[in-house]
Amino acid sequence: MLGLLILYITFLSLLNHVNALGQTRCVEFNSSTSNFAVVREGNAAPILLAEDEWPGVQRAASDFADDIQRVTGVRPSLSNSSTSTNAARPIIVGTLGHSALIDQVINTTQMDVSSIQGSWESFMGMEVENPLPDVDSAYVIVGADKRGTIFALYDLSEQFGVSPWYWWADVPVKQHSELFISSSGCAHGPPTVQYRAIFLNDEEPGLTNWALEKFTNGTGAPGTGSPFNRLFYSKLFELLLRMKANHLWPAMWNSAFNVDDPEDKVLADMFGIVMGTSHEEPMMRAIPPEWTLFGQGDWNYTTNSDFIYQFWVNGTKRAKPFESLFTMGMRGNGDEPLGEGTNIALLERVISDQRQILTDVFNGTDITTIPQVWTLYKEVQGYWEDGMPAPDDMALLWSDDNWGNIRRFPIESERNRSGGSGVYYHVDYVGDPRDYKWITSSQIPKMYEQLSLAIERDAKRIWVVNVGDLKPCERETEFFLNFGYDSSLWNLTNLDSWVSAWAQRDFGLDEENTAAVVDLVANLTRFNARRKPELLSSDTFSLINYREADTVTNQWDKLVNASTELYNSLPNDTQPAFYQLVHHPIIASANLNKLLITTGQNSMRASQAFLSTNQLADTAVELFEKDFDLEVDYHSLLDGKWDHIMDQTHIGYYYWQQPMTNALTGLARVQARKEALAGVMRVAIEGSLGAMPGDNPNNCADGCALTLDPFDPITNRFIDVGAGGPAPFTFNVSSNVSWLDFSMTQGSISPDHPEQRVWVSVSNWDKLEDGDNLAMITITPTAPNGPELTVGMRRAGAAIPFVARKMEVPGNFSGFVEGGGAIAIEAAHTSRNTSVDGITWSEIPGLGRTLSGITPWPRSGADGRNFSAGDGPSVEYDFFTFDTIQDSGNITVITHVSPSLNANGEDRPLGFAAQVDDLPTQSSYFMPLAEPGQLPDAWNDFVANSIVPVNMTFTGVSPGAHTLKIFMIEPAVVVQRVVIDTGGLKPSYFGPPESACV
Repeated sequence: MLGLLILYITFLSLLNHVNALGQTRCVEFNSSTSNFAVVREGNAAPILLAEDEWPGVQRAASDFADDIQRVTGVRPSLSNSSTSTNAARPIIVGTLGHSALIDQVINTTQMDVSSIQGSWESFMGMEVENPLPDVDSAYVIVGADKRGTIFALYDLSEQFGVSPWYWWADVPVKQHSELFISSSGCAHGPPTVQYRAIFLNDEEPGLTNWALEKFTNGTGAPGTGSPFNRLFYSKLFELLLRMKANHLWPAMWNSAFNVDDPEDKVLADMFGIVMGTSHEEPMMRAIPPEWTLFGQGDWNYTTNSDFIYQFWVNGTKRAKPFESLFTMGMRGNGDEPLGEGTNIALLERVISDQRQILTDVFNGTDITTIPQVWTLYKEVQGYWEDGMPAPDDMALLWSDDNWGNIRRFPIESERNRSGGSGVYYHVDYVGDPRDYKWITSSQIPKMYEQLSLAIERDAKRIWVVNVGDLKPCERETEFFLNFGYDSSLWNLTNLDSWVSAWAQRDFGLDEENTAAVVDLVANLTRFNARRKPELLSSDTFSLINYREADTVTNQWDKLVNASTELYNSLPNDTQPAFYQLVHHPIIASANLNKLLITTGQNSMRASQAFLSTNQLADTAVELFEKDFDLEVDYHSLLDGKWDHIMDQTHIGYYYWQQPMTNALTGLARVQARKEALAGVMRVAIEGSLGAMPGDNPNNCADGCALTLDPFDPITNRFIDVGAGGPAPFTFNVSSNVSWLDFSMTQGSISPDHPEQRVWVSVSNWDKLEDGDNLAMITITPTAPNGPELTVGMRRAGAAIPFVARKMEVPGNFSGFVEGGGAIAIEAAHTSRNTSVDGITWSEIPGLGRTLSGITPWPRSGADGRNFSAGDGPSVEYDFFTFDTIQDSGNITVITHVSPSLNANGEDRPLGFAAQVDDLPTQSSYFMPLAEPGQLPDAWNDFVANSIVPVNMTFTGVSPGAHTLKIFMIEPAVVVQRVVIDTGGLKPSYFGPPESACV
């Protein structure tokens, strides 16, 4: 009850913050004696700025006035004033050191601004009495710098009810007749991360095709054809600032930001966006487009350094008037490694020459004050780890593996660099093992787990997230930026409250529906993250074991139904935003999963000679066409506002690169008018790819048995009866025992209804003897014009064996019980949890493929040290076995860990230990070491499956009660699940459902 009360209080708190994601709340919609009226009784407080204020602040103030009008219908006046005004109770906006108006207010009132003075992007606001002549009172907004002032305005706008996504995702503006700000106001100190950026990358076909239609005449810029002009970027810059981002890596593949539109760079600086270029584009030059346009010779610093040097000089001169963050170093043209001849000496020369260019172009400026970054991406990380030095003031940007797993964090000796370090992260990627850029597939809990490590390891200078087309990764993009802006707000226990606040802000939902959205988003991203949609195939999920494929289909159906019900209940003006941010990703992803599972079932039924093969083929074609229908629906939204944004192909990958068109391959059909050689009826049993009667390579020589025990998490079994051709027939189901129940004892099959499923269960386990109880199931068909045929596994006249294995657990045992020859345990479901030195295995809710993950917390506890095997914090799981593998006394413990990398440094590989009872403790350093800058050989499999299975075999185990202990060795290990094989574990993607716990 206490937990529920805490959750309820948390939610009530969120209701008072519904228009903001983590901001200090200072906006109200009802008057009181302690607040300042922005709009009251149809009158709006005028907005005053100094004439010498930053142009970007002037522009943001205009947005601020527009936002007030969007919310209330009343637009305040906006005017410049240097000293005095007759305006009654105005809002005064300005930047320290760049506003004569703010200077006068401070001089007149002695307003204390020491808390933000000289502090990066900080702001404060408060009601001040007599700030100017003839002004009794004003709400004064002061920024420490221009972005501090801009963020202060957008912070209020968001709290008023204007989402950052009001244009980019059509989030409706919340309407209020009156607006008030508390007299004590809002304030925020410096952000956690200094530079917070997105990277538009892999921006074709979706974003490019959309922008060509919406912002150009269809031809794009001369030379590159890029559609990303000032009209596009003005929309993007505003969005970034509303999310409190301050940095951008612009679209690059067929675009050159500084060339495509001469106004782009001027516009960025005016808005207040610090421009950069991607990890492979040095000195503010777009590579490859600018090299294609202006380059001469090879992009090779060994053979063509003179021309490349001048090329970089020109780029630096072009960027000099504007706020920039320079990418240093060099990669090959087209984001490839430099080549076989690359060595550390060459890269040192490259960076030395680039520093000289900065010295010459910024003559008289200390270049250590010019922001620079060297991105340690792929093989470049190897140069650093092999000993290549870098200037201390140059930030190091550590990269993830392109799949959201950060390759390395700064170790202790690297954390005192004056330039600091940061993280380059992906929620979209083009490359091995497959592209993933069609739809959202990143989990916020996983992002938090990795990014919070970056905070702990002091990688806080620069964060960049590769967002691909931006849509449909809106939510995950905002979480990345929001967490970077103020990481102190979010922790293991309140990540769902971030999604709650997001749903409240953008959809204006009540408590019940907000909780529904949190569940929808958690399951959508979990389902898509457990295997990226682009990596799915017809055999990803087992068609025969643990009902895995059926479970996946049912999960998606449930999610679609819940999303559809909520979508249909929303007001018309909210539906477009909900469709883009929640509903379309769900229905499109569900359709893709069902399509591929249906394709797999079609292939299986063809091998089993079922007539239903054709029905499954028809269904697959319908689902394939529905995929395009859903794309058309998205593109038709709001009279085509987002036409082309979902152009990305995603079906029919042949290798890592996107297919040129969606393609459905491999469908099978059987001849509908021809009867199967073995007769009119086909029978397949659960757990087997075989079929009967007749020959099938997967049939058992003596008949495959259906088996069941009372502790199996799947409590029944099934038999599929189907047509083997065009002849209709009826069938009867019977058994030689009374303790079996059937969902039907007779049925009929025809070409229009070619298949039925018969469920088989044990009616009363108490009627059975201990051990194996054998029954025989007989299925007898009768064709109108044919003989009776009794069907067994290979021939007429045999029956289907059913073995009910009755087992009992001592009454004093508590824990997980073997069922179906295995035990499966979600890692969070511990029997005991023991802390050491203040470190405890703690749950990260929602992370991973099935339920959650556990990790030692705090990860920086005990000064970040590791433990010897068996000495560290531990979790325990009590379990009971009836068998060992082939009666050998062996069991295999398979620990499913998240595919984290050895980010603690090569001398601290990730590891944990496990022990069964008092048997010897086993250690696993499960992540193989790799050459500097490289990934382990097995990495593609790890990220494709979103798990690393760690196998440990324990010998000398007798049937009975046992305890498994998992010990911390290194921090940052995340355990999701444990599967114990006692001899009956079957192949599948997830493993068995969680075992019964008594």
